[in-house]
Amino acid sequence: MPAGAQAPRPVTIVALGDSLTAGYQLPPADAFPVKLQAALRAKGLAVTVENAGVSGDTSTGGLERLDWAVGDGVDAVILELGANDALRGIDPAITRRNLEAIIARLKERNIPILLTGMIAPPNMGSTYGAAFNPIFPELAAKHGLIFDPFFLEGVAAERDLNLADGMHPNGRGVDVIVRRILPKVEELIAQVRSRRGG
Repeated sequence: MPAGAQAPRPVTIVALGDSLTAGYQLPPADAFPVKLQAALRAKGLAVTVENAGVSGDTSTGGLERLDWAVGDGVDAVILELGANDALRGIDPAITRRNLEAIIARLKERNIPILLTGMIAPPNMGSTYGAAFNPIFPELAAKHGLIFDPFFLEGVAAERDLNLADGMHPNGRGVDVIVRRILPKVEELIAQVRSRRGG
């Protein structure tokens, strides 16, 4: 860094999600936001990742708590919701409406978003999946968001990377998620800095 140059102001990211973000049944150090923050800092990036994951939360719950979960001074949001909507068989139209409302409110505040996708479990049937699965890519395209197509890519159905319930990643599974999503998060950080003008 040139003499007299100022270090970039730290970036604060809120991970707004469900148990996959919260770190269900994991030691605090193994939760996704904690491991993501560590990986970013290891690359020399001044970033804080706040854990706004609530186990069992649906897109409705995320919308209801949005304003206090994403407070003043937040620079960007990783939006990871929808898995519990699918598990409970909630009408995909409701999920879409909730996620779109969250996105709209964050965009009103000029907060960049990384949207992570989810895929309905096969046991929900092909009709449900055909309505649910396109929600995420379609919202990302419509709103010009940074997009990660499937949060559990490389981890879902891998016994060694999940807890005994077969649904939630263990610490190794979280490591896989962090490594895979890291470039998208770096893109999110670059978007924040671009909006700041440097």
